[in-house]
Amino acid sequence: MQQWLDYQLGAHPRSIELGLARVGEVWRRLGAPRPAPLVITVAGTNGKGSTVAFLEAMLAAGGYRTGAYTSPHILAYNERVRIAGADAGDHALTEAFARIDSARGGVALTYFEFGTLAALLLFADAALDVAVLEVGLGGRLDAVNLVDADVAIVTGIALDHQDWLGSDRDSIGREKAGVARPGRPLIVAEADPPTGLLQAAAAHDAVVMRAGIDFSMERDGNAWRWRCGDAMAPVPSPQLAAGCQPANAAAAITALHCLRDRLPLPMQAIAHGVATAAVPARLQRVRIGAGELVIDVAHNPQAARVLADWLAQQADRPNLAVFGALSDKDLAGMLQPLQPHIAEWHLVDLAAETERGRDLLALETDFSTALGPVRRRCWGEVATALDTLAPRLHDGARVIAFGSFYIAAAALRWLQRTTAT
Repeated sequence: MQQWLDYQLGAHPRSIELGLARVGEVWRRLGAPRPAPLVITVAGTNGKGSTVAFLEAMLAAGGYRTGAYTSPHILAYNERVRIAGADAGDHALTEAFARIDSARGGVALTYFEFGTLAALLLFADAALDVAVLEVGLGGRLDAVNLVDADVAIVTGIALDHQDWLGSDRDSIGREKAGVARPGRPLIVAEADPPTGLLQAAAAHDAVVMRAGIDFSMERDGNAWRWRCGDAMAPVPSPQLAAGCQPANAAAAITALHCLRDRLPLPMQAIAHGVATAAVPARLQRVRIGAGELVIDVAHNPQAARVLADWLAQQADRPNLAVFGALSDKDLAGMLQPLQPHIAEWHLVDLAAETERGRDLLALETDFSTALGPVRRRCWGEVATALDTLAPRLHDGARVIAFGSFYIAAAALRWLQRTTAT
């Protein structure tokens, strides 16, 4: 498996190469497999993984066999391809990689394109009822967009990956709207979407359904009430704790409501799915002694604000942050919302993890520019920082590990090692 992944990293001169021509050619050589009779595509800046989890959980509760393709993974590549709730095995993935490599001939594919085609092949062979496909980057030119979605969802739009998608929300929204199809529903999860998204959706002749206009999720005591036209469903509060999760759940419910004639779901399945959906490293809380470790993949300003809003409601103990970021991220935009809630910062070098990672010198410089003379320490890796903080955790502190998927993965590996000993 690792040999195949290393091979894919060198199979294309660039790690990211947006466009459907090359990957589409290989897909057609493979027989243009459709992954399932019904396909739901999920695009957006933040909230995609959680929305996929809500869809998976509701569909599973309704008895449907579902495949889900997500990225990036946290601990193991296999997490990217799930069939009926189980990660794909090494053998199945490497067999798919071999088929793709044979079919591509001289066509260069990126690591992500290999993975997308592998997911489509495995799903097509798995006798699924539904495939849920998460866009990797953007939408219009992402490999996932090879497949025509029966329903598409666009979650929140924020500034991220500007080098690829544009420098403002309108431009980014136009790219995300590329997953829409003529005459088919496009669920817009954000109550205040960028104009560019709506303009592009109209140009695609999609049936746009907007949060707050065509559907809503309203607080009902300690639970929620979803509405769409004359349809209504009482739903429990999600176990996914961030304040944005009811909106993600509402978008997922609305997408399934649009498919109700071909994919009927009882209210009990919707409620069960909302209540049980879980995703690693999304405000994942782990009790350690008298304290807790919180692991979150927040890696852009919008996600950092969501994390800050949650921390504002958790005034029971001091918060210590273990933080690192990639070099292309808006560091000030990520740090400033959280500064009022963090008593102490522990900065981690990510240059050894990825060529895109900020090294400690750059991180310290940018940190000082953003926050000034704030209390901080620097570490070469997450595990060393957490080892040092472990006694304070046991004494009642809260440690928040965030800033990148790499930070979240390292924190989860540390947790596995710690709990195993």
